[in-house]
Amino acid sequence: MTTRPAPCDADDDMRWAAVMRRDRAYDGQFVTGVLSTGIYCRPSCAARHPARSNVRFFVDGAQARAAGLRPCKRCLPDDVSRDEAAVRAAIDSIRGGESVTLNELGAITGYSPTHFSRVFKRATGLSPSAYARALKEERARDALSGAARVTDAIYDAGYEAPSRFYAAMEGKLGMSASAWRNGGRGVTIRWAVVETTLGAMLVAATDKGVCRLSFEEGEEDLRARFPQAELAEGGAEFSGLLERAIAAVERPGIAQDIPLDVAGTAFQEACWKALREIPPGETRSYSEIAAAAGNPRAVRAAGSANGANNVAVLIPCHRVIRSDGAIGGYAYGTAIKKELLKREREG
Repeated sequence: MTTRPAPCDADDDMRWAAVMRRDRAYDGQFVTGVLSTGIYCRPSCAARHPARSNVRFFVDGAQARAAGLRPCKRCLPDDVSRDEAAVRAAIDSIRGGESVTLNELGAITGYSPTHFSRVFKRATGLSPSAYARALKEERARDALSGAARVTDAIYDAGYEAPSRFYAAMEGKLGMSASAWRNGGRGVTIRWAVVETTLGAMLVAATDKGVCRLSFEEGEEDLRARFPQAELAEGGAEFSGLLERAIAAVERPGIAQDIPLDVAGTAFQEACWKALREIPPGETRSYSEIAAAAGNPRAVRAAGSANGANNVAVLIPCHRVIRSDGAIGGYAYGTAIKKELLKREREG
């Protein structure tokens, strides 16, 4: 074959970095041609990485085939668009509100049920049944914010009975359904502002866990977030949790067992879960978080999920940086972000 790699440029550097990470967020955006073997692959292909000198990047499979390459039999790069169409069709069916079985989704998409379940989970991070449950929970949260009665919100979200709703949402809403809708009404939130080496820190918690950790905020800010809650400063039962929160800031990376009382949309919670799974001292890009949360194209939404994080450090949004390696923004200033990352790397 006479084809030779094009000179490396900034875009190719980015593509090569994605290949080295096996970053699924880039699947469908380009294919990797391996000139020494005559094949082309998805960026996320699990095969052994080729030498960089043997690699050329192509816009899609058609361009790679025109250059004389054939598709990898392991990662099936030409199936990306077909997989995406199948996942979109399944999501449309699930969002239709009817209960759809895996066999029915297989028939709709033309895949075997078992294979489609793998395709769907790879694309969204959830099985079809888990996605349907998460969607129903998200509808419940949305309904709770606007319904006059909690029971109306429960039925509007698609639950057959209140008992089904409370069983499904146990431990997920944190505050009760009524409190969620009414800005914390009926809930006691204990709080304190303490001095740390990163500045004044607000810590607030319900009986279920920390609901707010922030810097340079006080009671007024907390009340704006939970206008109907009963705020109680300090307390013996709160002191132990407060000490653990302080330790998590002074030695970031040790906060995994601190209970939290936070809630967001299904995608936000998936992003927060992905953040907590980043090893201390390491970083990820917004595109990597979006992919880990199950929607590789939702990079802006991943950024919004970062911004919606109520518990700094405990959900470590400081571990997200820009794809070009720049530190990026942070709600409490880049100086705090850099210091948190430095402390984690130093162990």
